[in-house]
Amino acid sequence: MSQVADRIGLNALPQALAEDAPRIAVVVPCHRVRQHILEVIDDVPAVVWRIYVVDDACPEQSGRYVEQECRDPRVQVLFNEVNLGVGGAVMAGYQRAVADGADVVVKMDGDGQMAGAALPQLVGPILRGDADYTKGNRFYDLAQIGRMPRLRIFGNAMLSFMTKISSGYWDVFDPTNGYTAIHAKVVAKLPLHKISRRYFFETDMLFRLNIVRAVVVDVPMDARYGAETSNLRISKILFDFLFKHLRNTFKRVFYNYFLRDLSLASIELAFGALFMLVGTALGAKFWFDSYLTGVTASAGSVMLAALQVIVGIQLVLGFLAYDIASVPKRTLHPLLPSDEE
Repeated sequence: MSQVADRIGLNALPQALAEDAPRIAVVVPCHRVRQHILEVIDDVPAVVWRIYVVDDACPEQSGRYVEQECRDPRVQVLFNEVNLGVGGAVMAGYQRAVADGADVVVKMDGDGQMAGAALPQLVGPILRGDADYTKGNRFYDLAQIGRMPRLRIFGNAMLSFMTKISSGYWDVFDPTNGYTAIHAKVVAKLPLHKISRRYFFETDMLFRLNIVRAVVVDVPMDARYGAETSNLRISKILFDFLFKHLRNTFKRVFYNYFLRDLSLASIELAFGALFMLVGTALGAKFWFDSYLTGVTASAGSVMLAALQVIVGIQLVLGFLAYDIASVPKRTLHPLLPSDEE
């Protein structure tokens, strides 16, 4: 497929599909987007092979509206009987697209925030074999950042830092950006039933991708805001996200450094955590004894506790350096067999 992509070139992507061109599918989850959905479909480039509109039990009946008003032959409407959240809707679209034979699956929201013109740049690294999963990043251009509300900038920065730790992708940013593309072979390797179905979906995807060692690439794109309203409120989901990030961090570290492999970094983390715990406990004990007796702890006691904490911090920093350098670099999908094999 990469040879075909090289032949047609990224600049040729908006042209009509050739018979041997990669099959690019677009999944559009729909919930309260009736006002924008037809514009979103019209904005999808001609290179796209199929568009899956997933009506996630939309109270506005966006799916029925598309069936009645849309004449694009590429469009297929899927209906969820109950609301599964954005993640559940996207998973339904992924499964259908892969079953139908798609090569690359793009996720676009139905609120009009994602420009169809950016799709060629999004799928390009996957078609060239440079990535298994790509995502938009609105923070490359400083001029674009200035257009964002300050609260959104701060919230994205905090969520991005937590995502780096929990997912292991230290070189990606803007985790809540839902404009993504994934190779169909990689979709088949993911436990779709375990991925978060609500607003944590994009972040949980990164965690799952790291577990299978997929290569993730950020693609610069402009921030695009219009009359749409977002249902995501960072102030409401921050603590829920924090808990889920902590959970994924412990799971990722355990899977990658103790279950799947054992390396020097594993030893650094284990002994570093142990030294920090013992040093902190000793320091607390010496302080409490001094509080009860009124006698200042000896210099030797203070140094004993402090030295263990310092050594523990150094070992943990060594582990972090190893973890940052271990971001997946070799693409996964060329190594996976195709359905025809």
